[in-house]
Amino acid sequence: MLLKRFSLAIALVGAAACFSGCSKTENQSAVVAATQASGDGHAEDGWWCAEHGVPEEVCTRCNPKLVSDFKAKGDWCKEHDCPESQCFVCHPEKEAEFAALYEAKYGTQPPKSGTGEHEHEHHG
Repeated sequence: MLLKRFSLAIALVGAAACFSGCSKTENQSAVVAATQASGDGHAEDGWWCAEHGVPEEVCTRCNPKLVSDFKAKGDWCKEHDCPESQCFVCHPEKEAEFAALYEAKYGTQPPKSGTGEHEHEHHG
C-alpha cells in the first residue's frame, strides 16, 4: 500500500512537471501583458502610473497618503499641488528622467501621461 502511494505521488509529480513547462512564448506574453497599461492608466504589474508618468510608489495623485512625506522633505510645488520632483510643469526635465526609469525597466518609452496641468483626479 505504501509503495502504491509512493508510486502515485511520483507519477503526479512527473505529470505536473510535464504540464507546467510553459513555452518561452507563453512566458514572454505574460511579461508583456503585465507591463501594458490597464484601462485605468496603471500598469498591470503595479509599478507604473501611466496617467501621471511616475512609478506608483511615488504617485501622490493616486496615493494622497504620500503627500505628507513629500511636504516634510520640502519637496512640494504649491502652485501645482504635487511634489516638486514630479512637477513636469515647473521642471519639464523631470518627465524625461521618469521616462528613462520606465525605459530602463521595460525597454520602451512609457505611455504618454495625462499630466498637462496636473489633473487632480485621485484614485481610491
